[in-house]
Amino acid sequence: MTVVRSLLLFALAALAEIGGAWLVWQGVREHRGLLWIGAGVVSLGLYGFVATLQPDAHFGRILAAYGGIFVAGSLAWGVVVDKFQPDRWDYVGAAICLVGVAVIMYAPR
Repeated sequence: MTVVRSLLLFALAALAEIGGAWLVWQGVREHRGLLWIGAGVVSLGLYGFVATLQPDAHFGRILAAYGGIFVAGSLAWGVVVDKFQPDRWDYVGAAICLVGVAVIMYAPR
């Protein structure tokens, strides 16, 4: 159950961080205004909070593993929201990152 909880928290953190960054991007680069930027800042703050809920107590481990989630999640966000089409190397890189997440977080200690 701990692994499932951890994976769900990683997914929620990715949604908050990637979504927050996207909202700031839209507010600034696409000139959508301060409300979009503000919503992005709130979402980015939520990401910081969600990361603290991980069962592992080591900040460095959580953030290192989350980096792999962020890579894969960012590509997925691009596909769904921005209609980005990753190439095979994007997929290979994301898979390598996710293997790194599994090793960092879930390898027996």
